[in-house]
Amino acid sequence: MVFNINNFFDDKNRKSKIADFQDLDHIDGVSISTVNAYLYDQKRDDLVLFYFRDGASYASVFTQSNIVSENIKWNQKIKSKKISALLINTRNANALTGSNGFIAIKELANDLSIKLTEKQKLDEEHPKEIKSNEILFASTGTIGEKFPLNKIKNKIPNLINNIKYTQNKLIWMKAAMGIITTDTKPKIAMSECKIGSTNIKIYGIAKGSGMIHPNMATTLGFVFTDATLSSSILQKTLNESIKNTFNAVSCDGDTSTNDMVSIFSTNKVNNPNIKNFKDSKLKNFRQSLNDVLLNLAKRIAADGEGASKFIIIKCKNTKTKEDAKNICFSIANSPLVKTAIAGEDPNWGRIAMAIGKSNANIDQKKLSINIGPFKVLVNGTVYQNYDEKILIEYMQNDLIDITVDIGLGKKDFTAYTMDLTKKYIEINADYRT
Repeated sequence: MVFNINNFFDDKNRKSKIADFQDLDHIDGVSISTVNAYLYDQKRDDLVLFYFRDGASYASVFTQSNIVSENIKWNQKIKSKKISALLINTRNANALTGSNGFIAIKELANDLSIKLTEKQKLDEEHPKEIKSNEILFASTGTIGEKFPLNKIKNKIPNLINNIKYTQNKLIWMKAAMGIITTDTKPKIAMSECKIGSTNIKIYGIAKGSGMIHPNMATTLGFVFTDATLSSSILQKTLNESIKNTFNAVSCDGDTSTNDMVSIFSTNKVNNPNIKNFKDSKLKNFRQSLNDVLLNLAKRIAADGEGASKFIIIKCKNTKTKEDAKNICFSIANSPLVKTAIAGEDPNWGRIAMAIGKSNANIDQKKLSINIGPFKVLVNGTVYQNYDEKILIEYMQNDLIDITVDIGLGKKDFTAYTMDLTKKYIEINADYRT
């Protein structure tokens, strides 16, 4: 696999350095391959294959949109206990492509199954047949365009030939760069933990910059671990972690047709047998998975299309979790709030407006708002020592914290978003041109 420095730097991201990213290395049982299938006009990796030579336990969550891509339909039909491969393409969402889009996925699955079975015969002492129903697909890009079956199919032999059984940081970076669309940075994260006394690795990559709003998982995310865990345990762990990670980010309030987050466990580490999700030996793993997913989710929000500021919105002391979540996202998705922050204007009245329209249970006399460490509203009244000059200075930071205290209960929620700039309009106006 040739390392091309252009995969890591572009005109939108000159300040990025490979050293800025965590040192993902090798996970037993995971193999990676990337190629340029010429899905874009520019030269870049746009097709990524993850191959699990001995199979992997897995779990996924998908978009809750009523319009879903053909690859999501395929994935939802998979009932196999283990997965052998995941193929990800960019540039084309394979959504609203009708039966031809689904047939294309089926043809790719058959082709991959044949060629990966041949790979097994060449490389394995005890080769197995790779079946088409052991292959998952992820697609991202433009909705409604004809799926580029031939371009992708023609590159399958190259993908197979490029499979690397040993990973390093550059290979993970190539995979992370190979799945992006309007992102300006790759999203990778890692954590190491223990199940019992056994060391475990958890690595993840994601993509997402626009059409980001929680309604399952939001965007594409893929997590890999060498732990020995069943698919049912993975599903419960993923369902738990998704709530305050990928389901806590919003860039523009739009949910994609292709949203998908999956976790794959290669079962290569001889950790204690976990039969119960609540087993205390799994606690460290659950926290580490949450850390990886939250890391990726924050990177998505911070890299929102045209973003100049990363915003953390905390709502506390509500009667219900749902109230806290509704308030957070009412603020996060308000164009008026987001443009004020882009303009470095501490117009906190817009925050109050967004709280009021959230349909949450609110007593105005108990409502308090902080921007950063500074009190703005206390029990429904402007703070007596409020100084807008200090707030104007604070608003020049790249990280903005907003804290809302409802004062009615003990529930809370935290959401992550970005500001709304002219660049967002430019990116989406020019998306297909």
